[in-house]
Amino acid sequence: MSAPIGQLAYVLHSRAYRENSALVDFLTPQGRLRAVLRSARGKAGTLARPFVPLEIEFRGRGELKNVGRMEASGVASWLVGEALFSGLYLNELIIRLLPAEDPHPAVFAHYAATLLALAEGRPLEPLLRSFEWRLLDDLGYGFALDMDINGEPLASDGMYRLQVDAGLERVYLLQPGLFQGVELLAMAEADWSAPGALSAAKRLMRQALAVHLGGRPLVSRELFRKP
Repeated sequence: MSAPIGQLAYVLHSRAYRENSALVDFLTPQGRLRAVLRSARGKAGTLARPFVPLEIEFRGRGELKNVGRMEASGVASWLVGEALFSGLYLNELIIRLLPAEDPHPAVFAHYAATLLALAEGRPLEPLLRSFEWRLLDDLGYGFALDMDINGEPLASDGMYRLQVDAGLERVYLLQPGLFQGVELLAMAEADWSAPGALSAAKRLMRQALAVHLGGRPLVSRELFRKP
């Protein structure tokens, strides 16, 4: 019988399980996996922490795996301050939105790239908005940023509202929560220097994510509000 094949992974969340074990959520190119890590208080537990690239052999056929061999597979992303809060936010977002054992290699690749960018000190908001958008799009929840729900190009002087299950709808009467066409077109080009683009992108992603989060707030968002 061939030996188990190791796969790349990151720890998303870990909690104590039974006496000396931990129940760990991992992100891999094959999706989000939950596995039992034995002897979690030893060397393995030290290694199994967020933002460390790992290579792991997962054993077992059921939904709850067991961690076999586990080794570091690169340099950990050292995150502090708001970059750390941002990394924890990404982890919680993945746990809440990504179905278990549903392969999304593009999500894994973008997550790894985002961690590196956070560790390098790049501006947080563009990184977070890009990750949110790519995650929604890869899960099949994306929508066009340069076309409305009728297939018409967005007008820079138009006003739009988000229909989460369809896309952007042009409206002609002022109401709460609207987006300017010029802001949306800047988002489509990832032009974060455009006035209002970043703040509008944050509102848009909040609206787009809310329905998929089922009304339960993200705990990690509260970290950004603490003094």
